[in-house]
Amino acid sequence: MRVLHVAAECYPAAKAGGLGDVVGALPKYLNRIGVQAGVIIPKYGTKWLWEHPFKAVHRGTVRLNQSYIPYVIEQEVNDTLGFTLFAVHIPGMFDRPGVYADPNTGYGYSDELERYMVFQQAVLQWIIASSEKPHVIHCHDHHTALIPFMMNYCPEYESLSYIPTVLTIHNGVYQGIFSWNNKDLLPYFRTYAAPVLDWNGMINSLATGIKCAWRVTTVSYSYMEELSVSSNGLEPLIQSEWHKCKGILNGIDTETWDPTNDPRIQYHLAKDVKKFKLNNKMAVCERFRVDPRLPMITFIGRLVGEKGADLLPDLILKCAQSGRRVSFVVLGTGERNLHQSFLHLQWHLSGIFDCSLEYNETLAHQLYAGADFILMPSRVEPCGLNQMYAMRYGTVPIVRSIGGLRDTVWDHGDWEGRGFRFQQFSVDDALVAIDRAIAVFHDQKEFTRLQSHDMKLDFSWDSSAVNYKNLYEELV
Repeated sequence: MRVLHVAAECYPAAKAGGLGDVVGALPKYLNRIGVQAGVIIPKYGTKWLWEHPFKAVHRGTVRLNQSYIPYVIEQEVNDTLGFTLFAVHIPGMFDRPGVYADPNTGYGYSDELERYMVFQQAVLQWIIASSEKPHVIHCHDHHTALIPFMMNYCPEYESLSYIPTVLTIHNGVYQGIFSWNNKDLLPYFRTYAAPVLDWNGMINSLATGIKCAWRVTTVSYSYMEELSVSSNGLEPLIQSEWHKCKGILNGIDTETWDPTNDPRIQYHLAKDVKKFKLNNKMAVCERFRVDPRLPMITFIGRLVGEKGADLLPDLILKCAQSGRRVSFVVLGTGERNLHQSFLHLQWHLSGIFDCSLEYNETLAHQLYAGADFILMPSRVEPCGLNQMYAMRYGTVPIVRSIGGLRDTVWDHGDWEGRGFRFQQFSVDDALVAIDRAIAVFHDQKEFTRLQSHDMKLDFSWDSSAVNYKNLYEELV
């Protein structure tokens, strides 16, 4: 069975968040259980994509309003990722350093709609021209969610309508909404299909994909349920399409995230968990100005409201002012006002707080290995991978009980507890969880037991890949 994953990201070729991690791992594990899985993404101006050799396998043009945009489908020559990677090279549209935004300014690219409209059509044109078509087309998020619509209602692509489609929602906050004034950017579609595109008077890419895909999945069980009651206006649509919806929990690539041989960390795990954590914590403290004697809490990720990053400045300040003996390290980039807040705290709370306002994969791995706790106060967390990475390295999660965090982090007070949870998005609620975590940290016997327990948990893609394989087989 051949499955083609169509996505905006794929680690390590191009990554901005968890979407890239999933698309970079799931196909590899699918291949190992007999599914011939490949990935196609845009060819961005990232270092990885331009350093690895590609060969052209198809050329064409896409009509975009009154213009014709040339493109080239390229295939990675050496298959270094454990699956076949294809990239759509569209000169002038994607060959830029950032995935969604200019890394120099932090601002998103203004032509996102045009870029992904061309990308999706280029993929479909290539599939039509291919002698070996996929048995399933698996689309990821709103960037590719119009593909099922085009296959069903655009004469140019209707020859593919027999191919089953799966749409995975990694983050329902972003829906790819645009005005009907831009409808001419779409390929010609059957007039009677206009209501399929419409949601609340706008063209909504994600809503259209939910309507047209054969199956809709989310990246955790709880997130599927949450979308049915809170999805920025899509609640009635999710409820009406519930019969084809399913939550499948993400996994992690346990080969990339392996404390015994991870090349990105200073000290590898042998047998002694306590020694492994202490040595890596000292390595972190060589990079960050925090007291190694204090319990260390880290935040790793995008500094945006969705991830709850705006809670951190007040939370960190209140911890410091109240005399709580705890340190914080933040790694990430995002909203500029948060950058300023963290730089201010860095200046005033030396020894207690430090930060690195960047995307740095190597530093992230070292923090997972060296920190005592990871804090995830998310407003929305469809699945969350950071808590799984953290537990793999013996870093105990402190999380808000939402989405995939609820599915993966069972509270320390419950049976088989794995970390510390809090319910409300508030400084006070988060402080209660932090206080509980600090208390366990000072009970070194219990804390080491908790770390060891978390490190033995299986969050690999093995079981999730089987769930996807079963889903594909149902469709085919």
